[in-house]
Amino acid sequence: MSAKFHPRVLTVLAASALFASAASAQYVGPSTTPSYETIADVLKNPVDDAPVTLSGYLVKQVGNEKYLFSDGQSEIRVDIDHTHLPATPIDERTRVQIRGEVEKDFLQSPEIDVESVQILE
Repeated sequence: MSAKFHPRVLTVLAASALFASAASAQYVGPSTTPSYETIADVLKNPVDDAPVTLSGYLVKQVGNEKYLFSDGQSEIRVDIDHTHLPATPIDERTRVQIRGEVEKDFLQSPEIDVESVQILE
């Protein structure tokens, strides 16, 4: 018994196979996306949506889900959804690591859109 497929089904199957193989490919070479080590690096060359990992302190809440973050040298505003805060209470003396992306909107100071907050020992 031979199975017959409608031409649209064959097209969808072929496209799915093509996209599945492309989705698993990863580029691991050099990039033009900057690598930030400090807040000063972010402020000097903010690139929208660039990934960032910084260690420091949430020194003050300045709005709804907005905080001032310091690495001990510079400060930057960060946006942290309450679901990304750790379950353990933290204050301005708790050293944390934040991971997220740079948000650079036209005519505004850059900030970090935080995706995770981890308490450091």
